[in-house]
Amino acid sequence: MSFQWLKNYMPRGIYARAALILLLPVVVVQLVVSVVFVQDHFEDVTRQMTTTTAREVHLVLLRVDQAQTIADIADLTADIAGPLNISIKPAPKAAIDELDRRLWYDFSGSIVISSMHEQVARVAVVDLLARRMVRLIVTTHLGPVEIIFDRRRVSAAAPHQLLVNMVFFSVLTTIIAIIYMRNQLRPIKRLANAAEAFGRGNTIAYSPSGATEVRAAGTAFVDMRNRIERQIETRTLMLSGVSHDLRTPLTRMRLALSMIEDEDRIPLERDVDDMQGMIDAFLSFAKGEAEGEPSVIDPIAFVQEIVTDAQRGGQPVTLVVAEGEGTVTLRAAAMRRALDNLIGNAVRYGTRAEVSVRLSDKSLRFRIEDEGPGIPSDRHAEARRPFTRLDRSRNQNKGSGVGLGLAIATDIARAHGGVLRLGQSDTLGGLRADIVIAR
Repeated sequence: MSFQWLKNYMPRGIYARAALILLLPVVVVQLVVSVVFVQDHFEDVTRQMTTTTAREVHLVLLRVDQAQTIADIADLTADIAGPLNISIKPAPKAAIDELDRRLWYDFSGSIVISSMHEQVARVAVVDLLARRMVRLIVTTHLGPVEIIFDRRRVSAAAPHQLLVNMVFFSVLTTIIAIIYMRNQLRPIKRLANAAEAFGRGNTIAYSPSGATEVRAAGTAFVDMRNRIERQIETRTLMLSGVSHDLRTPLTRMRLALSMIEDEDRIPLERDVDDMQGMIDAFLSFAKGEAEGEPSVIDPIAFVQEIVTDAQRGGQPVTLVVAEGEGTVTLRAAAMRRALDNLIGNAVRYGTRAEVSVRLSDKSLRFRIEDEGPGIPSDRHAEARRPFTRLDRSRNQNKGSGVGLGLAIATDIARAHGGVLRLGQSDTLGGLRADIVIAR
């Protein structure tokens, strides 16, 4: 039997789930104890006490049957009713027509009423409205009489005390357990915050703490973070060093070519420009996600500025959709580099590009679409890898490149806690690139 449907009703947070694990057994125990208590105490004990009292009422009525007049009832029942603490007196004839009565929350009262009618057939009315006494209207050969006795004779005094104590101490122990649980879950939340921040490109102070298992997980995270940071630093230093060292010979080649007046100089200068573009791409990839500090920006104005700069540079770019209001926290320089790369790819492999931005309560989406050949869906993952050139799907003769444009955009999107999604444009038919960032 599958219980997958239960996941839709389970809380998402670790605090809520831990509270559920803690409270569910307490509630179940309370329900079970309450049912057993009501069954054994409210019913069985009350029925036994009512049966005993009904027998005493029956003995009193035997004496009443011996009376010749109403006035004789008090004398004949004095020796029995007195020790039993039962009061008996004549009742108005209209009392026979009254109905059984009890307070709405008097659960044991229904047992008293039913048991009294079962044990004493001549009981016409059982009145339990008075909290501390029971009033019976009984038919006799002399007319109706009223019998009054203490309520504690038929039911336990303060029967709700067990339930009150049970609820009180359950709440008390639950509060203590929640306080202890918060202390135990705090290290887990700190670890989650540190991992989330690192996934967004930030490094916050974190030291393992808590239970042994949590401490082990925290230590493993710190080791993993250190290894990743070393790898990123090594990659950055390597690419920056290689790119920087190549600039000097390229500069000398450019100066030497400027002195050549032969017609072969133009294609050679184009090759040098291509190599310069490759070096710039390496440097951009080396900078990657760490470029710039997070700042609060208006994404609509941010994209409008990028599109305006692209149009000023002669690129056929249009801002078609700009929806939403508000601000977000982004690394503006890094995100601008990612969008510039996507726009550059779009206008390089297509005749024009369309840009849109949509800001909602849950996410921010940048979209760039082109009219180019696009990328097959089965090669989207390959296209996002560094140094990948998809010769079959993208015309490489239209521009130089080393296959880092989508890789840079992927890294920057991931550093912002988002993702780069590739697909086919519904309007232009070419590639659709979305950077989606959760808010």
